[in-house]
Amino acid sequence: MSDPAGRPVRAAPTGSLGTSTAAASLPSSGQVGPPGPGPSDRPRRALVTETVLVLGVSLGASAVYSVLSLIDKLTLPVALSKQTTAMNSSVTPDRPWLDLTYKLVQILIALVPVALAVHLLDRDAPGAVHRIGVDLRRPWSDLWRGAALAAVVGIPGLGLYAAARAFGVNTTVAAANLTDQWWTIPVLVLAAAENAVLEEVVMIGYLLTRWRQAGWGTWGPILVSATIRGSYHLYQGFGGFVGNLVMGALFGWVYTRTRRVGPLIVAHTLLDVVAFVGYSLLHGHVSWL
Repeated sequence: MSDPAGRPVRAAPTGSLGTSTAAASLPSSGQVGPPGPGPSDRPRRALVTETVLVLGVSLGASAVYSVLSLIDKLTLPVALSKQTTAMNSSVTPDRPWLDLTYKLVQILIALVPVALAVHLLDRDAPGAVHRIGVDLRRPWSDLWRGAALAAVVGIPGLGLYAAARAFGVNTTVAAANLTDQWWTIPVLVLAAAENAVLEEVVMIGYLLTRWRQAGWGTWGPILVSATIRGSYHLYQGFGGFVGNLVMGALFGWVYTRTRRVGPLIVAHTLLDVVAFVGYSLLHGHVSWL
């Protein structure tokens, strides 16, 4: 799948905060979360500059191209609600082996900023993957918390997507457009996991750590990160922006309570798997897709 920059598109059109019984399984606002990131001996300006550079080679660049994509859509003679945004598209549909190679290379390259972010955190003190909770130390806890988060976000997110389309402020999102091959579903699952790992490690684990070390407090980093997250979904329309902004704020808050990116990766992966694989299986069989 490609965004306007030719990079894999980051997310599906789910991502709105809602109410659910699953919310009871999340940490309550009265709980005291684990300790925050330790102080860094690097100047604040160096820390902020580092985050700008990391964003510049990853999701920040996607945000810029996403804004340009929205401007392009808004200046077309066709109404935004009548346009379609294609994700997970084939590059060489007539040569499946090359198409598969393209998709796997795209996924691997998209994960390079994740390695960069962890490397930069690791330079301060070894064990960054454990400090931000992107390890396998608590697999079952991460799984059930992630599943609960996916329910909290995904169900209202579908409603927001439908409402945004009805009000004419979002495109129709075609979430999967690969040719029908034996590897189509596995690649869509891999693409969903790649989206989740990239966004949650960089936008939550890395940025919130660095910006708190720079003295930005708690909610400032959460809201800036959430706004950037919404911005790189603007290629979908305004519904994609709002939904993912709220999702980013919720995920950021959960992270400050748990200091674990693992559940966020699980939740994001589940959301994208449902969107990508569900669209692939149901498109053409139901009228609302």
